[in-house]
Amino acid sequence: MLTFTEELRHEAEPIYDAIMEHPFVRGIAEGTVKKEQLIHYVKQDFEYLNAFIRIYGIAISKCDNRETMALFNEQISFVLNSETHPHHNFCNVAGVTFEELQGFPLAPSASHYVSHMLTVAHEGTLEDIIAALLPCPWTYTEIGQRLLKEVSPDETHPFYEWIHFYGDLGGGVTDKMRRMLDEWAESLSQARKQQLKKHFLTSCQLEYMFWDMAYQIEDWPVSLTEKTEVKQG
Repeated sequence: MLTFTEELRHEAEPIYDAIMEHPFVRGIAEGTVKKEQLIHYVKQDFEYLNAFIRIYGIAISKCDNRETMALFNEQISFVLNSETHPHHNFCNVAGVTFEELQGFPLAPSASHYVSHMLTVAHEGTLEDIIAALLPCPWTYTEIGQRLLKEVSPDETHPFYEWIHFYGDLGGGVTDKMRRMLDEWAESLSQARKQQLKKHFLTSCQLEYMFWDMAYQIEDWPVSLTEKTEVKQG
């Protein structure tokens, strides 16, 4: 019998497969991602991870024990102090500094993803939050592990650091979150499980859209960078 998170992963299999075959992810494997795509990714992911930190903070406010608080607190520290390393790898390849790519507005798909997670965090329980957050670490771990096996990159590979960063993480926070969600789901009704599944699958779809947003260098359809002069009557 499958656990609840195994059921989630099984249902999301087509999305995971699509992410693995996305041209941006394939470009990481082959070392062919364009400079402009790397820059757009880092700009967006910097702001996305800022939102992730805020969501972890919301989760802490809903915890009733220190063990669970510690998990989210550790992840705040991880994002602040460790997850900058793969960003630096992309920046080095693109020939820019990490600091240059901070403080930019979210593109439509990234904005959608952040809004989805923040809504779930504010309106839901810890179970809802975990279901919405889980696809991010889970998909990245699988990408890293798959590319390690497939590419076996040495230090001459442009994305050696990025692939090893995610591929060497192991289960980590993904396994911890899965155990928590599996335990909590045991006592939930089918209706509640369906709500959690919806959060999870929506985040999976948005993970794919995030990669596509970076690859397409997605922006809002109407540019506001140049102000139109207002004619005086």
